[in-house]
Order: sequence, then structure tokens, then C-alpha cells
Amino acid sequence: MPPPPPLLLLTVLVFAAARPGCEFERNPAGECHRPPAADSVTCVDLQLRTCSDAAYNHTTFPTLLQHRSWEVVEASSEYILLSVLHQLLEGQCNPDLRLLGCAVLAPRCEGGRVRRPCRHICEGLREACQPAFDAIDMAWPYFLDCHLYFTSEDEGCYDPLEKLRGGLEADEALPSGLPPTFIRFSHHSYAQMVRVLRRTAFRCAHVARTYSIGRSFDGRELLVIEFSSRPGQHELMEPEVKLIGNIHGNEVAGREMLIYLAQYLCSEYLLGNPRIQRLLNTTRIHLLPSMNPDGYEVAAAEGAGYNGWTSGRQNAQNLDLNRNFPDLTSEYYRLAETRGARSDHIPIPQHYWWGKVAPETKAIMKWMQTIPFVLSASLHGGDLVVSYPFDFSKHPQEEKMFSPTPDEKMFKLLSRAYADVHPMMMDRSENRCGGNFLKRGSIINGADWYSFTGGMSDFNYLHTNCFEITVELGCVKFPPEEALYTLWQHNKESLLNFVETVHRGIKGVVMDKFGKPVKNARILVKGIRHDITTAPDGDYWRLLPPGTHIVIAQAPGYTKVIKKVILPARMKRAGRVDFILQPLGVGPRNFLHGLRRTGPHDPLGGASSLGEATEPDPLRARRQPSADGSKPWWWSYFTSLSTHRPRWLLKY
Repeated sequence: MPPPPPLLLLTVLVFAAARPGCEFERNPAGECHRPPAADSVTCVDLQLRTCSDAAYNHTTFPTLLQHRSWEVVEASSEYILLSVLHQLLEGQCNPDLRLLGCAVLAPRCEGGRVRRPCRHICEGLREACQPAFDAIDMAWPYFLDCHLYFTSEDEGCYDPLEKLRGGLEADEALPSGLPPTFIRFSHHSYAQMVRVLRRTAFRCAHVARTYSIGRSFDGRELLVIEFSSRPGQHELMEPEVKLIGNIHGNEVAGREMLIYLAQYLCSEYLLGNPRIQRLLNTTRIHLLPSMNPDGYEVAAAEGAGYNGWTSGRQNAQNLDLNRNFPDLTSEYYRLAETRGARSDHIPIPQHYWWGKVAPETKAIMKWMQTIPFVLSASLHGGDLVVSYPFDFSKHPQEEKMFSPTPDEKMFKLLSRAYADVHPMMMDRSENRCGGNFLKRGSIINGADWYSFTGGMSDFNYLHTNCFEITVELGCVKFPPEEALYTLWQHNKESLLNFVETVHRGIKGVVMDKFGKPVKNARILVKGIRHDITTAPDGDYWRLLPPGTHIVIAQAPGYTKVIKKVILPARMKRAGRVDFILQPLGVGPRNFLHGLRRTGPHDPLGGASSLGEATEPDPLRARRQPSADGSKPWWWSYFTSLSTHRPRWLLKY
């Protein structure tokens, strides 16, 4: 006999309470992944090797994915994915994504309560890392759903990446008794370097900030400190300069010089030094002390005086970062022989992306797309000389051959700006370090010294507007600490003098007749077959030696404008030369054939700030599913390791 209606209703309610419906989303297997209730749970030690560097030591079961034992977690497709993300994404977003995933697979447990990771951290990582997943044709992992497994700061979330920041507080105090202007002339570990840079930016917050351009293969931030009257912003006609150290991990002097330079600029600005205040108020300066922090760790483990000539030179992938950039110089030599062909802003060839591209290299290239750099220096060690492009010989078989750029005069002027005020480079003794370059004035064309491909300086010149030189700071790659103060004294004036040369030549704005800026306009100089382009605001900077120059501005859809410019030899500030372009009448507008190099996708994850269209995404082209519907290249790996087929990783 059926129960009366009220009893039936009560039974249904009891059953519903015992077997609640899924108020959250179900996973691809159809299981309900409801986060644990706020009731007290039992905390256990975290025992996952892939999550051993998490910011906490205790977790609980069941996890947010309803895994109920270590064995289940370790056999899951989610855990397998976390353990190989490093290799799949070629070092990108590492270890950030792994730690984010650990916060879900092994949730943080404190005082009998589960703490959930912050939603805004997840959302920031998804925005930054989605292109890396797209590049290998992989869907964003369902367990990194920022709304399902993460929570807000109001609800007491925690930052799963806090350990990466190493507790490096910007306002950490100096040892007692030391003035804020104190510079410690010693070697800096990675943590010490980051601490000093952030503390320096905190002291000079109105003219400085730190930011990251990416991570090394082993997950260390590539941290930049910037100095400007308006940190974080490009100001109209304010030139951008970058100085890069430690591209080879065992060449450490440049790393230390830039750490000292950051502290010096901050202190002198606060002390009212008119030269430094003028420099920071008119120039945007970016210092990257360590491009290869992983290699540095290898070299530092041996220590000064014990480090070999090559230990730590490469990055963690065993790649020489100064041989890892696209070889555009070979393409330049081919284009230079073709009448009317542009030989500047050369696109990255498709085949380059088929090889190993270090995350550090990719980060630098993306950085160069983001900011319209005008001038740059890469600081090395192993000799005492300044070299300038081209670094690759015009005839590849020639190991040493003078191979100038069209801007040979300007590159020599830039190199001398460094060498001529360096006391040891000007020392007349041929027996000293670098003495064999004395007759050349301690500067040399790179290919005339020794030829190599894939260098950063050639890439700067041929792909962007930026002119970069290479500075060899001394014959000892890893100098002892007692030599660092002397090295700083020898290089301080050279560094400042070099940065100040960014104000040589001409600058201005290209506008239409209504005053609207014309981005990606070309600035040509007669007799120099190398054009530069305007930034998005229409401003430009053209480094030029003293003399008389015929300068032309032109852009698609506009008539060209020609001006005669005279630059006196003693002129220390860039001359202002603006251009107003008139629109063309009706008719063909292809007079700038070849200006725009189009492509459907940017392999570096964003549009160029200089308005240049970029190349197709190489990884997408290489790893896209075939027309017959076969799975991506990585699918067989997962299916061979787990009985659970992670179809949630498939995009199709």
C-alpha cells in the first residue's frame, strides 16, 4: 500500500539531502565536482612529487576533484598533465601553471579547513598562458576552471604562487646602520637580485617600477627594472633604452653592473643629481640584469675563480641564447642584392620555429614587439672590447670578415660612446686584457672579430628599429667579489654616456593633415638603406651621426614628404623633425609594395607595437590536427600512460 502523500514528500526530501544534485559543473566524465563543504576535514602531509614546491605542506581527501587517495591522484590524467606541462609548453608558464594545478589536485589544508586558491590569479594566468595551449592545439584544462575551483579574496583565498615571490618584500629594510644609498658590491643570488631590484623600485616608486617579461626554462622570472618620469607608460617622443646582462649565465659582470646601476640611478635621482634627473626625465630606461638566471645558478655553484670557460653558459635547455635568435642576416644579404627590396624589419622565417626556441629568447622577442626600443646594449664577459653588427659574415665561409651595416658610422659612434670613457679600454698597454683591440680604439665590427649566426644584436637591427651593441666587460667571466667595485668604477661612466647617446640624431611625430598620428610610417634617410617605422602614437627616433641628411617620411595612402636636416658635430640633443602627410588622391596606393608583411597570427602572442604584421603561428601550423580528423601529436602520450582518456584536452 503506497504511503500517504506527506510521508512520500518527506522520503523524497530525505533522499535528496542524502544524494544532492550537482549545483556545480560536472567534469567530462559526468561526475559532479562539488568543492568540499566548510565542515572540518583531516589534514594530511602533501606527498606529491610534482607539487613538492607548493607554498603549503598539508592537503586533504577527497580533493576538489573527488580523488580519495594518493594512488588515485597519481594515476589521474590531470596529474600526468601537470607533470609534463613543462615540456609540452616548452618552458612557458612554468612553474606557475603547475602550482596552480597542484592547488586543485592537492588543496591546501590548514587547521582542519580547506583553503581555495584565488580566482584572480587563475584568470591572470589563463590570459597569459592560453596562447601556449593554442599553439599545441590543446584545450584549457577543465580543472583550471577559474570560476569552479577558485574563489575571491573576500572569501579568504590564497595565492598559490606566493612561494615564487620568495617573500621578497619591496620595502625590506637594509641592514641596520647603512644609509639607503648604500650599494653592496658583491655577487647576488637570484633571490638577492630580485630583492634589491624590488627594494630599489619601492624607494623610487615615482620614477621606477619592476616588471617581468616572462620566465626562464626553469621558471625564474626575467625581472626588469624600469626608470622613467612616468613608469609603465610610453611618453610621446621619449626614447626607450634597454640594457641586458647575463645572456651567458657564466658571464656575470654585466648582471652585477646593472644591479649596481639601478641602485645608483635611484639614489642619485633622490639626491638631486641634475644629470641623472635630466636623464630619467627624458629617457625611459629598462634594465634586465639576468637574461639567463638558470645558467647563472650553474656557474654560481662553482663560484668565482673556479668557474670554467663554459660552465653555465647555456640555459637549462643547453641552448646558447646568443645563438638562438632567428638568422635574419643571411636574408638581409640576399635582399640587399635585390633592387628595391626592403632589407629592414625582416620577418622571422617560418622554419625558425621548427627548431628549439628558448623561452628566454621568446620573451626577449615579445618584449621587443611591445616596446619601441631605440637603443640597446648586451653586456658580456671574456674580453675587453665593444663590438657592433653585423656579427655574421657576408660570406659564411669567412670566419673573420668586415661586414658593416648601412649604419656603420652610427654604430661606431655608439661603440665609442662606451669605449672612449672606459679607463681600461683606453689604456695604451697592449699587454692588458683586450690589448689586441687597442689599435682599433677598443671597438670592432662583430664579424671582423669572429662570425656567428643567431645573435641578438643582428636580430635587433634587422627586425626592429633598435640599434644594439655588445660590450665585453673583461677577461674574467666570473670575477671575484673584490674586483666588482673596480669594475663598477670602470663602467659607470660608460654606461651613462652610452644611454645618453639615444638623444643623438632626430626625433619627431608623423601626422596627417588633421593632426592624427600615422603609425607604421617609414622614415627613410637617403644614402642609408635602413628604414625605421613610427610607433603607434606616430612618434619616431632616428639615430644619426653628425652631418647633412635628406630625410623622407611616407606611409600607405599618403604623399611622401622630404626634408633636409643638418646635425652639428657637437649637438647633444636629438633635433625635432615633424612630418605632416597629405592623403593621396584616387588611384593606386601600392607605391610602398612590400611594406606590410602580413600573416594570420603572431607567434609571440600579440600584435607588434610598431604596427608590423607578423608571421603565422609556427606551432599551430606544425601541430594542427590533420584533415582526416586525427588527434594532436601529444594525444598518444596520454593514452599510453593512463586508462583514462583525457578527451577534455581535445579542442575538436
